[in-house]
Amino acid sequence: MLLEINDLVVKYGNIEALHGISFHVNEGEIVTLIGANGAGKTTTLHAITRVPPPEGPKIHGGDIRFRGRSLLGVEAHAVVRDCHIALAPEGRHIFGNLTVEENLKLATFSRKDAAAVQKDYQRVYDLFPRLTERRTQRSESLSGGEQQMLAVGRALMTGCNFILLDEPSMGLAPLLMYDMFRTLRKLNEQGMTILLIEQNARLALKFAHRAYVLDTGEIVMAGRAEAMAENPEVQKAYLG
Repeated sequence: MLLEINDLVVKYGNIEALHGISFHVNEGEIVTLIGANGAGKTTTLHAITRVPPPEGPKIHGGDIRFRGRSLLGVEAHAVVRDCHIALAPEGRHIFGNLTVEENLKLATFSRKDAAAVQKDYQRVYDLFPRLTERRTQRSESLSGGEQQMLAVGRALMTGCNFILLDEPSMGLAPLLMYDMFRTLRKLNEQGMTILLIEQNARLALKFAHRAYVLDTGEIVMAGRAEAMAENPEVQKAYLG
């Protein structure tokens, strides 16, 4: 088991956002968390990657274990550097005044493996050919889809083997949305483990292996993605 979340309780100030959730991710899986806005999905990713308050939550109970090691005492930069876990956040958060290549380079600041870094540059440009064409272009001038490609590419440049994605299809046209998910599947086939938050639950369940449903800070349902997609309660609440 790669990642274990055990009875996790987190708060923002006095507001409890997660009420003791438990779930796991196996190595090589795509797992998706689905739920309404405000259910606690982004909070969960921030807790795993140890984003500090105020943007990140404070953990008040439970544990987060990665390869058997608790992450509760691990700082955010060490989660990336030592555990090789990377977050592509909601809203992309790229540096608009920097070029595509400069954004990618920033993600390599703690890496010493120069040959592997060069391979990862090539992998990102192979996965997202549009970024190759725009590598010297300021990122603020990219389209929404290209910025999302850059956000995912930047996460890959950390050298991660476990990527957390928060709304990767947000703001994308349907064609680009499916292109993005096909790319994610290709990454997974190459060995990348993926934990995914996606408002388009139908799309997420199509590509994921397993799914958990979060409802106001609690996991209320779990199972194989294809079975969840056929579940009448999931269909009524999340699939329209």
